[in-house]
Amino acid sequence: MKKLKLLILLARKGAVEDRVRITMRELAEGLGVSPQSILRLLDEMESEGLVERIVDGKKTYVRITSDGLAFLEDLCEEISGVLYNGIILGEVISGIGEGAYYVRQYSHLIREYLGFEPYPGTLNVRVIFPRTVFDALYNVRPVILPGFVRDGRTFGDVKAYRVKIGEVEGAVVIPSRTVHPPKIAEIVAPVYLRKELGLDDGSRITVKVVRE
Repeated sequence: MKKLKLLILLARKGAVEDRVRITMRELAEGLGVSPQSILRLLDEMESEGLVERIVDGKKTYVRITSDGLAFLEDLCEEISGVLYNGIILGEVISGIGEGAYYVRQYSHLIREYLGFEPYPGTLNVRVIFPRTVFDALYNVRPVILPGFVRDGRTFGDVKAYRVKIGEVEGAVVIPSRTVHPPKIAEIVAPVYLRKELGLDDGSRITVKVVRE
């Protein structure tokens, strides 16, 4: 655990991009241990190939190696899979009134790529867990609804992520140009979700991402 904390501390100090100058004292203060403990940890991490260290007189420089970075990336992926696991806990909120218009414009693509006739409107959900919509959709491949031009107006690509709300299947849609912050999930479905599920503003719901 201390090695992991030290690796993260070094990454925060910029040791990912290049060698950074460090002192045993500053690292010890950052982890709440003795400078001797830091020196021992660095020796072990260097022997394991996680970091490389250069001592130039009284100056010490450290850089995280490619193996060290791979270790952090693998750990991040495992933690994300355990924590988020494709679940969104949220609260129903009112939208800004543009959902119906855009669903009508993209309805032919929703039918073609997602396989259902969309209700002309979206359900807006403020994400409570995880921190953002993107955290919940981590490592999930979207269905791309390609952009098009209609009546001289350009409509951009839309990323669609299949989801289930209860037994109802739908999709979280994220336009290439969105006005929604990452805390808002916008959902299209073949039914009027508020009526189908008895939802009002403030209702808590669970949205499950469907992995294909």
